[in-house]
Amino acid sequence: MVRILSASVFLGVVLIGVYAGIYGVYALVILLGGLALWEFLGLSEGMGSRAPAWLLFPLGAFFAFSGTVLKQVDVALVLSLALVGGLAAFLVVPGRRQGLSRWAMGLAGALYIGMPFNYYLLLYTSQPHGMVWTLFTILAVIANDAAALLIGSRVGRHPFFASISPHKTVEGAIAGVLASVIAMLIGISGILGLSPVHAIVIGVLVGVSALVGDLVESQMKRIAEVKDSSHLIPGHGGILDRLDSILFPPILVYFYVTMFHLIH
Repeated sequence: MVRILSASVFLGVVLIGVYAGIYGVYALVILLGGLALWEFLGLSEGMGSRAPAWLLFPLGAFFAFSGTVLKQVDVALVLSLALVGGLAAFLVVPGRRQGLSRWAMGLAGALYIGMPFNYYLLLYTSQPHGMVWTLFTILAVIANDAAALLIGSRVGRHPFFASISPHKTVEGAIAGVLASVIAMLIGISGILGLSPVHAIVIGVLVGVSALVGDLVESQMKRIAEVKDSSHLIPGHGGILDRLDSILFPPILVYFYVTMFHLIH
């Protein structure tokens, strides 16, 4: 019951932010992105190189808004400053013996969390039907997670990446991808009236990338030797434990829909 209530509240906050308009979405990105970066900070220490907060948070914020609010700021300039200034700082700051690995961890964490939010914002602000694309990308991931858990726990027999996530099964993974396809058929074909072929391809992209995202975060926790990224959400663990599977899908969805000129 605690798990269900927590999930309902979390989903409710996300939906309120999405329906509140662009400023609600900005607030959602700042809140969820900030908490996810904070959790990554803790995970990075467990993985052997604590990301420097003075690099992780500013870069993560920049990447998250690099395509919208901060699109006038040159990405190459920011990366160059992070390269020169970040590595130069480790000549003098404490912990400089691990300077390169800590710098790399900070940059990796900022990209890992910031860029997916950037693509959600790009989807949301696109025309036409940016909100629908955003919502159904999220809903397709939720359908994926639910189907994978239900089918995997009931009929799953064949382990899938058992060394990283021992409870995942091939049957659950296939069911999850199929659920994403069904969700996209409802949203993309049923609501937007686009070709079912687009819906099927996007559903597969979402389902597979959601699974990869889940496994990537599970691998991080394995390396850090922790069960959850934090204990912020009762019954679920941390923000990253809820966001892991929704981080990669918007990137693939955005590039697909722009490639076929479905949005502009």
